[in-house]
Amino acid sequence: MNGVVIPQTPIAVDFWSLRRAGTARLFFLSHMHSDHTVGLSSTWARPLYCSPITAHLLHRRLQVSKQWIRALEIGESHVLPLDEIGQETMTVTLIDANHCPGSVMFLFEGYFGTILYTGDFRYTPSMLKEPALILGKQIHILYLDNTNCNPALVLPSRQEATQQIVQLIRQFPQHNIKIGLYSLGKESLLEQLALEFRTWVVLSPQRLELVQLLGLADVFTVEEKAGRIHAVDHVEICHSAMLQWNQIHPTIAIFPTSRKIRSPHPSIYTIPYSDHSSYSELRAFVAALRPCQVVPIVHQQPCGEFFQDSLSPRLSVPLIPYSVQQYMSSSSRKTNVLWQLERRLKRPRTQGVVFESPEERANQVKIDRDSKKQKKENLSPCAGDLERLCSHPLQARKQLFPDFCRKECDEPVLFCDSNKMVTVLTAPLEFSVQLQPVDEFIFQETREEIGLGSPLLSRGGSGSPARGNQSDPIGDDSPPSHVSRATHLTPESRGLALKYLLTPVDFLQAGFSSRNFDKQVEKHQKIQCNHPAVLNTVDDAESAV
Repeated sequence: MNGVVIPQTPIAVDFWSLRRAGTARLFFLSHMHSDHTVGLSSTWARPLYCSPITAHLLHRRLQVSKQWIRALEIGESHVLPLDEIGQETMTVTLIDANHCPGSVMFLFEGYFGTILYTGDFRYTPSMLKEPALILGKQIHILYLDNTNCNPALVLPSRQEATQQIVQLIRQFPQHNIKIGLYSLGKESLLEQLALEFRTWVVLSPQRLELVQLLGLADVFTVEEKAGRIHAVDHVEICHSAMLQWNQIHPTIAIFPTSRKIRSPHPSIYTIPYSDHSSYSELRAFVAALRPCQVVPIVHQQPCGEFFQDSLSPRLSVPLIPYSVQQYMSSSSRKTNVLWQLERRLKRPRTQGVVFESPEERANQVKIDRDSKKQKKENLSPCAGDLERLCSHPLQARKQLFPDFCRKECDEPVLFCDSNKMVTVLTAPLEFSVQLQPVDEFIFQETREEIGLGSPLLSRGGSGSPARGNQSDPIGDDSPPSHVSRATHLTPESRGLALKYLLTPVDFLQAGFSSRNFDKQVEKHQKIQCNHPAVLNTVDDAESAV
């Protein structure tokens, strides 16, 4: 990442990591090459200053919201505040950097002195004639593009490199030409080649939009077969692509760059056409400005020793005004928190399939199993509770199984204790209160033998016979509180009903005839003789009734 936070100032240029930016409050973008936009995306939510062309590309390509983009005209001086009360200001002037469309240098002037940030630039003597520099201002700090700051690297001027490319293309008059480029830059080279060879230059739709914005000659198209020269992405030029292109039509490829590239195919050529200043050009530029200090932009290539003879004496470090200190400290921390909160709220929700890890799945299964076990233990009464509450079986059911008393359940739910052969059989709500399990589950022939007669209430029947209190009817939809206290059961029937409620569930699986009923009662009495606790519980229940 090529960018910097200027010390003792709230200024950051080509620097988009807010965690590392610290107290930076004013952000500037020199141009749109990817090594200068690392960290800059559509989530950016702070004012950002740049040239008009860069502003257009920033919104189109990185989807940065227009509300945060501040386009400043090139060649003009702009006054910006350095605090929240407008007491301290600075002047910033944008100078054409001669690098790629929209690229600029920033000249900052304020309490900190005069700072020139070149960004990526290709030096020409006309730069020294800029009004912001021609006045002979003392540059205190020069942030210099040192990409080609190497005495061993000799580069031709761009005009000379353009002529080398023209001579190469003339050697292959019948070939198609592939020019390998980055997504931005060298559009003027393509224009010169189109005019020189009187042919269309085929571009991608994205680059065509850019050249139309720049106002270049109308020599560009998106039709594949319209011209000999094709501008392609530099990564598309490889050995396999060259083989494929030459099968269709004889083709050569050209890399216009100062970087050393190993040619993977004999028909790929590298021409040292560069948009960065050469070593000799950097020397001339620094000698003309005579800054107090030179700071390289590319940190991996220090170059301070090359310009020691061209520097002016250093000045003392300026004091930061108090209002600017407040602007850089407390205000920045508050804004950082608000910005991070806003970014978190705007963050898109994760879409698609979310897979659980095996460990999370195993933990969830264990938690579900434990919860089910705990619920079962809470629902299952102990034998002591049954023995204590069986003297009032109806009240016991309400206290032990309130959930079942609030629902109408047509199936019996069984709770057993392994030590005591005690069985509690739950039935629908209206049966549990009025002892109607006897009336519902016993067949007609059994009713006649034990003297129960007709049912007390037909479930869901509209022609139910009158009983007890006529003003308090009970139906399927009646709430639990509307329960009739009148039951027309003889003492013998009532005792038999209690025995039926305490009868094991295998009794229900038998046929409900009078003979089977008597056999099951006798069998149950034998079991009770062997289990005195259960017999005492039944006797207590009968005496309570």
